[in-house]
Amino acid sequence: MVEKITKTDVQWREQLTQEQYEITRRKGTERPFCGAFYDHKQDGIYFCVCCDLPLFSSDHKFTSGTGWPSFFKPVSDGHVLHRQDKSHGMHRTEIVCARCDAHLGHVFEDGPAPTGLRYCINSVSLVFKPDEKQER
Repeated sequence: MVEKITKTDVQWREQLTQEQYEITRRKGTERPFCGAFYDHKQDGIYFCVCCDLPLFSSDHKFTSGTGWPSFFKPVSDGHVLHRQDKSHGMHRTEIVCARCDAHLGHVFEDGPAPTGLRYCINSVSLVFKPDEKQER
């Protein structure tokens, strides 16, 4: 179980850029093929931009052709939460950070083996930290 971080709306606005705030705190979506990580191929870990919880590994990233970074599983199942999303006349599964409830994106059942899942994530909700071996 991950310990929760709770902040006021004012605190989030002070910490985040306007775009980060709109996506992570107000459930926005960045445009496809524009995010910093949709075609990113460096080895490392992707962390939550709001609370620095490790979320996804480059080892689990794949090219989905959707225009957003896609992963077939998180670093740990306990680091992301699944929530039902009925917005925009659709039935989807929203993904949020387990520590701070930041909106990350959605998960779909059209991904590759071994999970068959596609975690479709907004780049702006992530911070990338390269593998230390690669930096040397």
